[in-house]
Order: sequence, then C-alpha cells, then structure tokens
Amino acid sequence: MTFLYTLFSLFIITLFIGGILFLIGVRIYNGLVYRKNQVSKSFSSIDVLLKKRWDLIPNLVAVVKNHMEFEQKTLAEITRLRSQVMADDVSEKQRLNLENQISRTVNKVVALIENYPELKSDRHVDQLLASLNETEEQISAARRFYNTAVTDYNNALEMFPTNLFASKMRYQPKNLFVTTAEERNNVNVGGLLN
Repeated sequence: MTFLYTLFSLFIITLFIGGILFLIGVRIYNGLVYRKNQVSKSFSSIDVLLKKRWDLIPNLVAVVKNHMEFEQKTLAEITRLRSQVMADDVSEKQRLNLENQISRTVNKVVALIENYPELKSDRHVDQLLASLNETEEQISAARRFYNTAVTDYNNALEMFPTNLFASKMRYQPKNLFVTTAEERNNVNVGGLLN
C-alpha cells in the first residue's frame, strides 16, 4: 500500500511540476508574441504618420516652388525620396534609411524657408509648416515608442530562457530608428543658400 501511495505521490508531484513548466512555457511564448506584435504596431503607427507627412510634402513643395526656383534640386530630392518610400519592394531597413533622408531634406527646406521673409509671411506656407512641425513631433514620439518596443523585443530574444523559445520560433532582431551623424549636426543654412 505504501508503494502505491508513494507512486501516486510521485505521479501527482510530476504532474504538478509539469503543469507549472507548461504554464511558464505558455507565458514565455505569449510574451514573445506580444513583443513582436508591439513592434509591428509601433511601426504601423509610424507608417500612418509618415503617410500624413507624405500628403503634406507635395503641398509644401507646390507652395514653396514658386519662391525658391534655385532650390529645385532640394525639392526634387524630396519628391524622389517620397516615391522610393512608397514603392512596394522596400524592405523595413531601407524604409528606415529613406525616412531618415526625407527628414533631413525636409529640415533643409524648413531652414531655407526661414531665410525668406516673403515665404515666412505667406499664410499657406505658415499653415503647412505648422502641420509639418506637428507631424514631425508625432513621428518623433512614434519613433521613440517604436525604439522602446524594439529594444524590449530584442532583449527578449537575447535573454534566457526566452531566447530558447525565440530561436525555435525563428524570431530575428529588429533594427532601431537611429539618427545619422549628419542629422546630429546643426543645419548650415548659409551653406544651403550657396
């Protein structure tokens, strides 16, 4: 009788430990899926804001074009970059780089507009710049959220024991939105005008 009791006790203990390990595994799995989805959600938020910016850029270019005829190269660059980003075959990493280039180019246009009193006083330009600045601030906040989600996701991919599940699930690290060295420098408006 004691043998059966001991065997039954071992069975219950094994079942209990197995149940706990199963629940831990489910929690780890669900945590990884949640983090992956947070990265996708945050990138989608950036995408929505970038679409808003894409819609503003042609309006800004059209209004500014008349006043800044010698800056056609900068305006053409914005249009070219915008077209590249909208292409279907752009990878996530290429998209991040193109968006950084668009931000730099738009910042150049904004800096140039600051040097044109007739543009600064134009009501349409003023409204477009206000909308663009608001959108850029929203993009900046969305990038911070994205980078937080990516960091959390990447940490989960590297930390034990979630790294064991992540490798089985074939999850790969994601890239952060980073500022290039060129973007960290102040815009030289005098150089843009020459």
